[in-house]
Amino acid sequence: MAVELLAPAGDRERLAAAVAYGADAVYLAGSEYGMRAFAGNFDAQELERAIGYAHSRGVAVHVAVNANPRNRELAGLPEYLERLQDWGADALIVGDPGVFALARRHAPGVRLHISTQAGVTNYAAARYWHDQGAGRVILARELSLEEVAELIAKVPRELEVEAFVHGAMCVSWSGRCVLSNYMTGRDATRGACAQPCRYKYALMEEQRPGEYFPVFESGGESFILSSRDMCMIDHIPELVDIGLASLKIEGRAKSAYYAAIVTGAYRHAVDAALAGEPLDPVWRDEVEKVSHRHYSTGFWFGQPGQYTQDARYIRAWQVAAQVVSCDGAGAALCVLNNKFRRGDALELVGPGLRPVAFRVEELRDDQGQAVEEVHTPGVRFLLTLPCQAPPMSYLRRQEGPERAGGHRLMAGPEDAARP
Repeated sequence: MAVELLAPAGDRERLAAAVAYGADAVYLAGSEYGMRAFAGNFDAQELERAIGYAHSRGVAVHVAVNANPRNRELAGLPEYLERLQDWGADALIVGDPGVFALARRHAPGVRLHISTQAGVTNYAAARYWHDQGAGRVILARELSLEEVAELIAKVPRELEVEAFVHGAMCVSWSGRCVLSNYMTGRDATRGACAQPCRYKYALMEEQRPGEYFPVFESGGESFILSSRDMCMIDHIPELVDIGLASLKIEGRAKSAYYAAIVTGAYRHAVDAALAGEPLDPVWRDEVEKVSHRHYSTGFWFGQPGQYTQDARYIRAWQVAAQVVSCDGAGAALCVLNNKFRRGDALELVGPGLRPVAFRVEELRDDQGQAVEEVHTPGVRFLLTLPCQAPPMSYLRRQEGPERAGGHRLMAGPEDAARP
């Protein structure tokens, strides 16, 4: 059966990247009622244009209306829901029962997907939402493969089931955390988490003010709340086999480069799984070339465990530039992200383009004058690439093994025993 690849689109640039690199559908939000306050998001005009842009390229749009609104925020919601229906949104992602009821009344022509914030962990809850009129449930991240398979087998066939396969995870149950709100006034349940779980903590005894005692794990690690990121790219055939309707990539607040590379990698993984073919290792390597924390397989095969040594991101690769245009001979106009010079080793990757390593032999400014280095972000320059590259291709540079961090996939104890 077909399975949807659902990618994040935090703003127009990230939307374009997800679409170009192979998403079947994207999820995004307006400037209100969504759960990612620090994603770029879309104002009313941008949102209408974004839906039109995706539809013109055959990509569905799921609009997140998954925040838990307060009384004072409800007044404008009916009109907003009506506009989303008028603009052609394919689905609304909702988690609040009141929002669900308003959506049924004011956007009856739009499918309703139950947000992971609703914490669906069993088939009875999924059946309940189906009985209320939901077309899809997005499962809590804390379920195992066996639990998800059983849930799918015990719900009506017309109820679609979606699950996360890649991205950041929360130390609290499905993101239901009040620690950020308590410590910083930024509410995680309203999309503004300050990520205090990533802080390095110490103890202070009340009779010894100002004297701090470190908090350690057995090996001396002190980041006791730091979650690993999820990465299920090695297990897409198993997820397809149990009947998931949609595989979701987390990351509306991540960069356009992240949206592009991760979407592209999973596009190849899904296509390989549907064709009954093994995944080419080059695409598995792609998920290591974005900024991420140490990977695990989430709860799919057991407890993922915490990474307690530090809370830093692994950033082994840096985006050097983006391709604006390129002819058949590889003569490209590019825009700079981070400086590089003639003689540097780079890698080219793009929509449908297998990564290609090359060395910069010649650089020219946008007037055609030879230069030794390009160093001002945003400047345009000319470069001959090893092959023709479509727009929205990236040039990237490895930062060196000493900064790469650990790339071994860390899985739960059950996964360790798997072949």
